[in-house]
Amino acid sequence: MLLKEPTSTHLADLFSALSDPTRLRIISVLLEGEMNVGEIAARLEMTESAVSHQLRGLRQMKLVRARKDGRQVYYALDDDHVTKLYRMGLEHVEHG
Repeated sequence: MLLKEPTSTHLADLFSALSDPTRLRIISVLLEGEMNVGEIAARLEMTESAVSHQLRGLRQMKLVRARKDGRQVYYALDDDHVTKLYRMGLEHVEHG
């Protein structure tokens, strides 16, 4: 199947978003469920500012969604496709 524009550009953007180790670590934490920035930052031993910056990119690519509850914003993986992409990538690198 020949990949055509703009699909090839969108796919390249997706893989680019997933090419950052910090973003992959955020996804790995969110596999456990919905969390706010402070919880994610604590789990990853990072600043909230750094986590927020990466979450912005993940949201733009529709890999992560946000839900506001009062003053708190909670983040979760957007759908099962994100989980599948992550797990398939992990299987691939662990395989060989």
